Amino acid sequence: MYNKDFCLSSYIAYRYIFKDDMDFFEGMHHRNIAPVPMEKRIPVGSGAEIRAEIQRQFDDLYSRYESIGILLSGGMDSAILSSFLRPGSHAYTFTTQRSEVFNADVARAAEYCRRHGLQHHLIEIDFDDYERYTPIVMKNKCAPVHSIEPQIYKAAMAARADGVQMMIVGESADLIFGGMDQLISREWNYDDFVARYTFLQPERVLTNPDMSVMDLYERYRLPEGKIDYMRFMDDVFAIESSSSYLNAFEVAGLPYYDPYAILVMRDELDLQRVRNGEPKYLVRDAYAITYPDIPIPFKIPMPRPVDAVFKDWEGPSRSEFRQDIDMAALTGNQKWQLWCAELFLNLFDK
Repeated sequence: MYNKDFCLSSYIAYRYIFKDDMDFFEGMHHRNIAPVPMEKRIPVGSGAEIRAEIQRQFDDLYSRYESIGILLSGGMDSAILSSFLRPGSHAYTFTTQRSEVFNADVARAAEYCRRHGLQHHLIEIDFDDYERYTPIVMKNKCAPVHSIEPQIYKAAMAARADGVQMMIVGESADLIFGGMDQLISREWNYDDFVARYTFLQPERVLTNPDMSVMDLYERYRLPEGKIDYMRFMDDVFAIESSSSYLNAFEVAGLPYYDPYAILVMRDELDLQRVRNGEPKYLVRDAYAITYPDIPIPFKIPMPRPVDAVFKDWEGPSRSEFRQDIDMAALTGNQKWQLWCAELFLNLFDK
């Protein structure tokens, strides 16, 4: 089925089209990736077990690939993975001239590379990169994209040029091990979680919002005004996040692998530990084993300079978007969504 209003509203609310059978235009079909089924995952109960399972996976990868690279931030997840790479491997860290916010990220990544003998490459991201690479990844996805996709594509193309045959990422660790601490910070009621999770309310920015997209939350409604937010995250966020990586690497023609994706916590997540300031406590344990002399870093999202890049952007002009949008009230990521959605329509709404 083709329904531009539905697809646009779904992207604005969730950053992806959650119905597999719904598309923007004829001849364009988007594809979402499903997480690894629970029955195929490997239970782990400690940092040592996490490291042992990752080692097993790397042993298998190195039996098939000579050159393995990594997307390396300054956070725990990729730092742990970098310790399994052979010396001389390539590591790629995002940076930008637009902001100093990512300097600490780069410095930590450089230290990991020094310790493991990795070749460290900085991938500079600016508005020119968004203009150049966003149409490429959108065409393959048949939909507007997440702001990480064009920069992952740029890094993947650089890795291919360096002879990398397989890229390692650590994007699943947050979801699997209790790293989404802001979203699991309390027992949400239904309305509050909807307001907190929705990336941008369609009615705020679209002239013809399809509010049926909000029915996605109804699948997770519980009695007494509650919501099964943990299952929502496992289903909805996992698809949105993983599909972004799949698309960017697919367009670049470079295979990628996430060693955390096939793991699962053996015991139920201890929400009190997370809420008391210990998110991803099993991963923290693995990090402490890997780097006993380095303090555990705070959670660091993948850097993307959207706040600086879109700071003075005046907003969309197409008729699908309201002309009274309060742009000053939007975050950089929300502005990105509007910019990306308008660019998609300009390119493909023939």
